[in-house]
Amino acid sequence: MATVVHTGIFSERNIRRARLGSGLVMFAFVVLHLSNHALGLISVAAADDGRRLFVALWRNPLGTLILYSAIFVHITLVFRSLYMRRSLVMPNGEMAQIVVGLAIPLLLIDHVVGTRIVHELYRYADSYETVVRQLWILSFGNGIRQAVALVVVWIHGCIGLHFWLRYRPWYDGLAPLLLALAILLPVLSLLGFIEMGRTIAEPDYEGLVDTGRYQENLNTRYFSDPDAQRQIAMIRAGLYGSFSLTLLSVVAARTRRKWKERTDQIAVHYPGGETIKVPRGFTVLEASRLGGLPHYSVCGGKGQCSTCRVQILGDYERLPQPDQLEQKTLDRINAGLDVRLACQLRPDHDITVVPLLIPATETSLPANTQETNPGRERDIAVLFCDIRNFTSLTETRLPFDIVFLLNRYFALVGKAVEQTGGRIDKFIGDGAMALFGIGTSPEDACRQALKAAETIAFEIEKLGAELADELTIPLQIAIGIHFGPAVVGTMGYGRVRNLTAVGDTVNVASRLESAAKEFGAALVISEPVADLSGADMRGIESRNISVRGRALPLKVYVVDKEQAARPLNGKPDGR
Repeated sequence: MATVVHTGIFSERNIRRARLGSGLVMFAFVVLHLSNHALGLISVAAADDGRRLFVALWRNPLGTLILYSAIFVHITLVFRSLYMRRSLVMPNGEMAQIVVGLAIPLLLIDHVVGTRIVHELYRYADSYETVVRQLWILSFGNGIRQAVALVVVWIHGCIGLHFWLRYRPWYDGLAPLLLALAILLPVLSLLGFIEMGRTIAEPDYEGLVDTGRYQENLNTRYFSDPDAQRQIAMIRAGLYGSFSLTLLSVVAARTRRKWKERTDQIAVHYPGGETIKVPRGFTVLEASRLGGLPHYSVCGGKGQCSTCRVQILGDYERLPQPDQLEQKTLDRINAGLDVRLACQLRPDHDITVVPLLIPATETSLPANTQETNPGRERDIAVLFCDIRNFTSLTETRLPFDIVFLLNRYFALVGKAVEQTGGRIDKFIGDGAMALFGIGTSPEDACRQALKAAETIAFEIEKLGAELADELTIPLQIAIGIHFGPAVVGTMGYGRVRNLTAVGDTVNVASRLESAAKEFGAALVISEPVADLSGADMRGIESRNISVRGRALPLKVYVVDKEQAARPLNGKPDGR
């Protein structure tokens, strides 16, 4: 049975950091390399001038050490992950990243040997003219191969970058710009290469040939000495052979392990009656994937979310204890002792599990709809508001008059929320829910929510004065605001789907709106909102209230109608 070290320098977290760090180094190298190619759209000379800066950065001893170390670490960890992965059944995105990653060395070995290694061994001046001439005129097939390699490398890097950034709160806002750059850079690079090739192929081209540098390259030992060419061929064959041998060794080791594990299997039972037998050491998530059962895992099985969590039916105390990473995630969601993360739990005996988040299958969804997004956890400010004594206000009014009043109310609430940077989540009856902080900092989120509350209170006063002759009682608002973690995602069914938030923070904000009604106040905010916003709470009444589901009382500030209509923010609202 394979074991995973969870502590020390070889902990899973440190290994992921090493893989990420090495990947970022190589991605930076590729970005600069492609940008250098793009200068070919200006001229060959411009690309060669840019190349001097590129070479100065990456071919000095420190740059070479960093780059070679990153390549070695990244490839080694890729092979390790292939061996450690118990099942090759995985989402298409993960499979694409692995396949593309393994193709990269096979596509780039020739190019690396023909430029960097030859340059270091024989002082071969691999200028843009020399390399482009080789790939465009003398060996066009290799040029096409390098163009394919460029696209493959870029796709692999972008997939990895997406997997790393997709849970950052600011990523959704920047995703369209990053996508545009991801498309633009390789296109400009390929166009720069084509333009340089066409320029150099012109009969009247005057470049490095006239200075004698191109001929000087042809006279280097690499071109003139058969022994040097044989040496380079051996290096090339050695690199191809080493990579292929390592890959075959990983496949052989996996095959040997799988053969041994056929006699040492456990059964994972599911609530639908399914039983999946897997070798001991598989995770529950791997068992689900191997059996073709839908199982959420938003983070890709890295223990960084709780969407794959399962409840253990039976003797859960006999299972291996959670490691530090799994326990931290379980603590964040206040999970019971019988709840575990499917991606981290490696049972050593037969168990029965119940997935706690059941994904909808494609066949169960209406046509032309997207599968519900399970969401991600974010720190946000949630605002609830509704009209106090709404039933008394409307019991004697005609239905269309009620619709008119609600539309005026919804318009002022929606405008106040949007102008301050928030997002209307939903309208329910005479109530409204708004979210702040989906793409901003916690401080800005709280300041924006307070500014929206101030605007709503002021506009309600104006609307009440405008309709005073038609209303039997004054028009008054009740608002509650709380800040904390919530799961934000696209939820619903069929065509009725929208971005919303769920969790304790939402429940507490709703409770504060009810408290505002109980206290006869316009606004009740929690202590976290007041602290993060830097609001001036002098002269504002504070109370400790009990909130259902929370063991300790929550300190809140009770703001009356006059106070709610004036600025509370001690800092700019962040708009």
